[in-house]
Amino acid sequence: MASKNFTERINFASAKLVTEYPDFLDIQVKSFQDFFQLKTKADERSTEGLYKTFLDNFPITDTRNQFVLEFIDYFVDPPRYSIQECIERGLTYCVPLKARLKLYCTDPEHEDFETIVQDVYLGTIPYMTNSGTFVINGAERVVVSQLHRSPGVFFGQSFHANGTKLYSARVIPFKGSWIEFATDINQVMYAYIDRKKKLPVTTLFRAIGYERDKDILEIFDLAEEVKVSKSGLKKVLGRKLAARVLKTWFEDFVDEDTGEVVSIERNEIVLDRDTILEKEQIEEIVESGTKTILLHKEDNEMADYAIIHNTLQKDPTNSEKEAVEHIYRQLRNAEPPDFETAKGIIDKLFFSEQRYNLGEVGRYRMNKKLGLNEDINQKVLTKVDIITIIKNLIKLVNSKAEVDDIDHLSNRRVRTVGEQLASQFGVGLSRMARTIRERMNVRDNEVFTPIDLINAKTLSSVINSFFGTNQLSQFMDQTNPLAEITHKRRLSALGPGGLSRERAGFEVRDVHYTHYGRLCPIETPEGPNIGLISSLAVFAKVNNLGFIETPYREVIDGNVNITEEPRYLSAEEEEGMKFAQSNLPLDDAGRFIADKVIVREEADYPVVEPTNVNYMDVAPNQIASISASLIPFLEHDDANRALMGSNMMRQAVPLLKPESPIVGTGLERRVAKDSRILMNAEGAGVVEYVDANTIEIKYDKTDEDRMVSFDGDSKSYNLIKFRKTNQGTSINLKPIVQKGDRVEEGQVLCEGYATQKGELALGRNMKVAFMPWKGYNFEDAIVISEKVVKEDIFTSIHIDEYSMDVRDTKLGAEELTNDIPNVSEEATKDLDENGMIRIGAEVKPGDILIGKITPKGESDPTPEEKLLRAIFGDKAGDVKDASLKASPSLRGVVIDKKLFERAVKDKSKRAQDKISIANLESKYTAKLEDLRSVLIEKLFTLISGKTSQGVLNDLGEEILQKGKKFTLKMLNAVPDFVYLTKGVWTTDSHINMLVNELIHNYKIKVNDLQGSLRREKFTVSVGDELPAGILKLAKIYIAKKRKLKVGDKMAGRHGNKGIVARIVRQEDMPFLEDGTPVDIVLNPLGVPSRMNIGQIYETVLGWAGQKLDTKYATPIFDGATIDQINQITSDAGVPQYGHTYLYDGGTGQRFDQPATVGVIYMIKLGHMIDDKMHARSIGPYSLITQQPLGGKAQFGGQRFGEMEVWALEAYGASSTLREILTVKSDDVLGRAKTYEAIVKGDAMPEPGLPESFNVLMHELRGLGLDVRLEE
Repeated sequence: MASKNFTERINFASAKLVTEYPDFLDIQVKSFQDFFQLKTKADERSTEGLYKTFLDNFPITDTRNQFVLEFIDYFVDPPRYSIQECIERGLTYCVPLKARLKLYCTDPEHEDFETIVQDVYLGTIPYMTNSGTFVINGAERVVVSQLHRSPGVFFGQSFHANGTKLYSARVIPFKGSWIEFATDINQVMYAYIDRKKKLPVTTLFRAIGYERDKDILEIFDLAEEVKVSKSGLKKVLGRKLAARVLKTWFEDFVDEDTGEVVSIERNEIVLDRDTILEKEQIEEIVESGTKTILLHKEDNEMADYAIIHNTLQKDPTNSEKEAVEHIYRQLRNAEPPDFETAKGIIDKLFFSEQRYNLGEVGRYRMNKKLGLNEDINQKVLTKVDIITIIKNLIKLVNSKAEVDDIDHLSNRRVRTVGEQLASQFGVGLSRMARTIRERMNVRDNEVFTPIDLINAKTLSSVINSFFGTNQLSQFMDQTNPLAEITHKRRLSALGPGGLSRERAGFEVRDVHYTHYGRLCPIETPEGPNIGLISSLAVFAKVNNLGFIETPYREVIDGNVNITEEPRYLSAEEEEGMKFAQSNLPLDDAGRFIADKVIVREEADYPVVEPTNVNYMDVAPNQIASISASLIPFLEHDDANRALMGSNMMRQAVPLLKPESPIVGTGLERRVAKDSRILMNAEGAGVVEYVDANTIEIKYDKTDEDRMVSFDGDSKSYNLIKFRKTNQGTSINLKPIVQKGDRVEEGQVLCEGYATQKGELALGRNMKVAFMPWKGYNFEDAIVISEKVVKEDIFTSIHIDEYSMDVRDTKLGAEELTNDIPNVSEEATKDLDENGMIRIGAEVKPGDILIGKITPKGESDPTPEEKLLRAIFGDKAGDVKDASLKASPSLRGVVIDKKLFERAVKDKSKRAQDKISIANLESKYTAKLEDLRSVLIEKLFTLISGKTSQGVLNDLGEEILQKGKKFTLKMLNAVPDFVYLTKGVWTTDSHINMLVNELIHNYKIKVNDLQGSLRREKFTVSVGDELPAGILKLAKIYIAKKRKLKVGDKMAGRHGNKGIVARIVRQEDMPFLEDGTPVDIVLNPLGVPSRMNIGQIYETVLGWAGQKLDTKYATPIFDGATIDQINQITSDAGVPQYGHTYLYDGGTGQRFDQPATVGVIYMIKLGHMIDDKMHARSIGPYSLITQQPLGGKAQFGGQRFGEMEVWALEAYGASSTLREILTVKSDDVLGRAKTYEAIVKGDAMPEPGLPESFNVLMHELRGLGLDVRLEE
């Protein structure tokens, strides 16, 4: 049974997979779950994501600290609409977010103010679907992860214009001011705050507490202190002073304002720094009254620190007070009011948790880089940090350290969806906190509640603008499952806080050795974004700090650890390690067979002894992304073509009859599974019912499973039928199981949307010949057999959605109707009473899809007209036709229509609504009662005769008394089982587990019932939820069946793309010796210069596979060898290398030379001729220039530009040129007359003045020139 809907592949891999691939959508789904933490109890939540954002912004107090608003917990209600309903109605799939807040008063004067705990609604938050997307205004979107520079410290170098090397250390925080330490050409070190304010580093030292020269020099151990005495100083003659010798005294001074006598400290420099001590200066020092002096140490290390001495020379300050005031002036361009204020400003900049935050990542990187051991929760800068950075910078200046490589992946991290959302929530909540504070301050004496303080729109507007307009929130590429999964795994260096295309240099875009196993070196766009947008490698994961990790097997003393799970390493942990390739031969004990192995060490590939190897790769495709891993024989393709192949597979249109490749790589099944588009059996069971829309499975359940479940044994699955994707392709799933089939857990139940038997199937296997064919496959063109069109081999179905809304205008409401003025009955024959075209109708260009009339303003009718209207009831005069008509290229069949409308509120409708809602509520109550009685019955079966251990509700009250035996009466007396906590019911732990599961399932059922009641009540009272100002919304879905046509683009998986140039009769195609005609003829010249030989390997193996009716998996970098292929081709009786003679279909004669023939996997790309081909006779014109518009969408014309005019001038074709520039373009009168003349068959009129000439005239008049035309 299983073989029918499962493809067995012969795998050529030299070793089997060591570890399973991680879930391909983990980067999205896990990140979002970690952000919301909904499955975690409030007291167990980790401080990350949304929870952390709330903690950062609460508690909020008013300015006088009298009122405090505290955050307790947050929770969400179920979404109002299902995902499918949101897509159909153009709504956002979101959940209402509520927070439990506590408001209390700390002021004893407000004794009457009681503590209030309330659940406050904070707005709706878009919620991720289980496939990692968001539905925003009816369209599926993806939030792409961003690759940005990690917070921390970075050491770099640059060159001055004169060639001097300048070094810098930049500290980048998560939030707060940047600080940079840099040297200049005079070997002085400066600190730059926020890239603009510049001050000597020693000034900063003084400001943070190292006040005297002595303190600064002691940090670096540069000076020794000598006591001042004549004998002592004589011993140190000839040495340099390290600090100034100052003479200090006090002067009395009378303050004129107050009359007080104030004493002021005065300084005088006796000897400056770097003075060499001589005999005559000893006297001066002794007289100055200084107790000690500082001298430079005399050792070699001192030369390294010359930069500190140079900086001290430049330092304008002498004390902490002066330094603080100097920095204040630099930052604020104003005099400091007092010392305390100035000091506070500096502290706030780098040492305050409110203003400055390195983040966990920043602190981790800082500790690693500087070799510190600071606590990971120390999120602000410390003095030790600053000192160590400067010491490291001095090492750098003296060439004793290396600069950082900013493209190294230890210096770049990933901001996943969760983190991006958290930062948006941070913005929203801080705005909300501001308004809360203002409201608290205003409501001084009155009693108020948390609800009064909060405006829910604040948060919603920030979140909605993020999803709607942020560069990283993108309209999902949904052409096929591979395109979806790749889009979700994409990493972008662009976006807010990232790079911009214009500024990104070559280095950032280039492949770096740390990309190995983390980012794909192949898959990236061609064009301006090359290298800035990349894809996650197949095994890569993002760790909790945002760094990308890849798995390796540990190697100890030449022994590969084959029992344990591989270890995930980040780029930083990988430094200095040696890595062996994954397919090196090992013996059974896991030892390397070879004496010497080639290893990878950073960017180098040395040959070493096996004992020197630290780790081993887990798989040969570890370095590539999903798309690249799907290209068989990738190892034989040039990287540029492999890049095109990876990118083009994402553009493959799902076919009507897809087929999985004969030559695959073994990853096809996993991609289809992780795309979440297919349905899988949840356990073992039997198929009870199957039709095109539904599959019903009866699962094998144990008695215990049945006991704790409220569902029956059977589960029903609804298949997606002809659903439109974002790109207009269609998702249509069909069952691949039959009634009575036995299914196992995980078995695929359906196929479709570019999948076959649970495997990705983007195209079809085609019999190909590489040979020229009458010049029709010149320059990558493709010649194809008529059989392909006849048998619908490359036929695809595309769905267009056309919608029209009905609004209330000033002149009255618009109306959907089939009674349209001045339109024939023939044109409206397919419209229903709502003016919507019937399902099944064939649509041609110009057909009415949705009939609509709009009131039009007009002058008052005369009395006669009024009379005629009254008699004949003609309303055509006051409405105009505003119907939606099929565009010129639209042909198809209507497959669905939908009408959404708001509930109209009048008295009778309100009364009716009341009755309907009452009925709904009574039905809900009845269902709830039934559910409760089933629960009580099941509970009693489980616990009858047992003694209660005391069952509590969520408020901690005992509901079922401890020590009493359970009876039916006791259970019936429980007010509501929903509020019972998970607890210990009996002394039997197994029964407790079953009871808790039963209660849990009951809560889920009650929630579902409440949700459906809420939805139904909403539908009755409000009708369909539509955007403001819209009364009705009509939607028509039209399916187009597109066969392969001349002009369609096709491609293989190796970047071998081309355009269909000719569809040839089957009998005219070249045929093999046995008479089999080939399906497709490709140009052999497309292979050698492009260096994508993989397609030839695939062709040969594909032919053998077709003959043997076998499919193969040839993983990249570990695929079938030429010898293996030769073996298989000889088994299949296929010519070696596919070389065989072909015969001309037209003449039957054998071609002169043998050609390569085989089976290649081809895909049809989204660039179809039907979307591109366009013709116009007359159409819309631009209002100002009166020239035809451009482009198919505007039904535009072809531009005849300046250079084309030169071409006609060169030929002297003056009449043609005159015609083109006048009647075919912007001679308004002339073109109307010409049209008339063509219709009537008259002679062509004389052209008039082009409108663009008039535009020029007006422009000149606007400049004040009175230009007149002479006749």
